Amino acid sequence: MSIADGTLLLVGAIFALLVTGLPLAFITGLVALAFTFGWFGPNALPLVTSRVYGFVTEYSLVAVPMFVLMASLLDRSGIAKDLFNAMRVFAGRLPGGVAVQTVVVAFFLAALSGIIGGEIVLLGILALPQMLRLGYDKHLSIGVVCAGGALGTMMPPSIVLIIYGLIASVSIADLFTAAITPAVILMLSYIGYVLVRCLRNPAMGPPMSEEDRNAGFASRGAALRSIIVPALIAFMVLGSIYGGVASVTEAAAMGVFGVLLAVLARGEFSFSMMHQSLSQTLVTCGMIIWIGIGAAALVGVYNLMGGNRFISGMIMDLDVSPIVIILVMMAILIVLGMFLDWIGVAMLTLPIFVPIIVQLGYSPIWFGILFAVNMQVSFLSPPFGPAAFYLKGVAPPEISLKDIFVSVLPFIALQLCVLAALLVWPEMAMWLVN
Repeated sequence: MSIADGTLLLVGAIFALLVTGLPLAFITGLVALAFTFGWFGPNALPLVTSRVYGFVTEYSLVAVPMFVLMASLLDRSGIAKDLFNAMRVFAGRLPGGVAVQTVVVAFFLAALSGIIGGEIVLLGILALPQMLRLGYDKHLSIGVVCAGGALGTMMPPSIVLIIYGLIASVSIADLFTAAITPAVILMLSYIGYVLVRCLRNPAMGPPMSEEDRNAGFASRGAALRSIIVPALIAFMVLGSIYGGVASVTEAAAMGVFGVLLAVLARGEFSFSMMHQSLSQTLVTCGMIIWIGIGAAALVGVYNLMGGNRFISGMIMDLDVSPIVIILVMMAILIVLGMFLDWIGVAMLTLPIFVPIIVQLGYSPIWFGILFAVNMQVSFLSPPFGPAAFYLKGVAPPEISLKDIFVSVLPFIALQLCVLAALLVWPEMAMWLVN
């Protein structure tokens, strides 16, 4: 069998098994084992397992459970709630002020943890009911919560960027640095969209009353004090990385320590809270590790078959400009993101795409930012956009999945505009790194 036929058979087997509803980790693992024994025989198994061993023993992977634990503790403390309530004191007079406040708080939460599912649930509980109570447009409110929550894929310390750095063997600190400007642009584009819609039609986002703005805070000073703790935690994590004081893994541990101190100082710590946070961390990291193991085995056997050389040669032989090749990669990532979890997309595509990017003379750091924006799009995209299902679990019963998917379409368009801008002007991502 030729490598071209083997590639078609491998891809076909993956999609055929996806229809059965099996978890992606099991699918990739089963296909990897089948192709190892079928193509090479049992003697090749140690070569594949060595690749898996290399993945699970990567030191930087320790940062993932640290950041997940930090997010879990934040979800169960009152820190995020106080941050949200404080922001309304400053944004309440704006048309669409609560929606603007939601985007800003989502940006802060992304800078604290880099976990997207928890942000959606948290904002769905805190922000969505308040916007609906104040008479905000339903679709605008839903879209803001989903798009704001998706900022965690881009804003450091993004787990997506950590996994990309591990697979692509590039500096995670450089990825974090490059991601800051695009993340800020995305946040500002969401805020701009909200303000334009609400200025043109004030009924879509009426300003808050004075009583609502100041509820729970005696003054702006009291509101400011509630912002200090999350700001200090974000500074502790990101400042230590950018200042060269700590590696990403060490900064993640410092972040957990900072959140624990804050929770203890607020009198919110309990063994039940810690147990639930640790349980959530184990479940989330277990999913990431198992998908990573299956995908690492699959990519390992495919590379042994010569698949990486086959794909690379096929793409490099195309008589098109390099930017067209990158556009094809972007299209593949978007389509796969509609059906697969981001970790599966990363593990299956990046070992093939990143070497091609380097051959074409592009920066793998820049491509990492493009990948992160793509994963933001996949987080919202129907039919399996995770954001919709996270929000549906905490949204009022009258909000359907159809309402959610319709609501996120304008924000997907904004994400694609930022993706296009990054393709045309790579300096948007690279100027801080350079």
